Amino acid sequence: MFTEEEIAVQFQDVIYRIERRNLLSNLNLTIPKGEVLVLLGRSGSGKTTTLKLINHLLMPTEGQVLVQGRATTDWNAIQLRRRIGYVIQEIGLFPHFSVERNVGLVPSLEGWKPNTLKGRVNELLNLVGLEPDLFAPRYPHQLSGGQKQRVGVARALAADPPILLMDEPFGALDPITRLELQQQFRYLQTQLGKTVIFVTHDIQEAFLLATRIGLMSEGELVALGTPEEFKRSQHPEAQRFMACLESYS
Repeated sequence: MFTEEEIAVQFQDVIYRIERRNLLSNLNLTIPKGEVLVLLGRSGSGKTTTLKLINHLLMPTEGQVLVQGRATTDWNAIQLRRRIGYVIQEIGLFPHFSVERNVGLVPSLEGWKPNTLKGRVNELLNLVGLEPDLFAPRYPHQLSGGQKQRVGVARALAADPPILLMDEPFGALDPITRLELQQQFRYLQTQLGKTVIFVTHDIQEAFLLATRIGLMSEGELVALGTPEEFKRSQHPEAQRFMACLESYS
């Protein structure tokens, strides 16, 4: 279906097991470059485990995960992670670093020159809707939840990684801020064209953001397709999520 050059991430017969219990079972999944794949599912369905296998925070018990054609076990873990942006709900900003230093962390580790680094930080702060002169010198405790999350997205994009992992990044925000950031993310994706794997348990968010939706249930990928295809899925778990969506309207 896709050529090797078109594929960003691929799971081949992946099992992840802890103490004889499979957290993921026989996962086969191909993610092409430039796609926004939303992994949808209840808590404990295997979504975050799937993400962590991509950036080598976890290693498969069986099978392999390929990133840009190479098994994660063949990558240097640090080099791999620097090619993958990672945004989580808790954000994880360093409290003793300014916003500028937080955003520029990975490029600085990569040895970028100071002027180039500062220009990149300012570019990204503008991109996520934060005025650099106002926000670059601030510290995380001086930011609102939505502002912290914007800084987290900017930091994940700083070294221009081709792949972005997002683990329920907007889940802890109030509904208005969450919608603003979802819309900001859609704009960013049109500008940047990254490969994004986005985890959520919110069916509305999945339909708003996804190119394709992958539904996880009890460690298995039980449905995969465009939002329109998802609507027609006969899998009981997909129909339960669709019932949730219809209850909102």
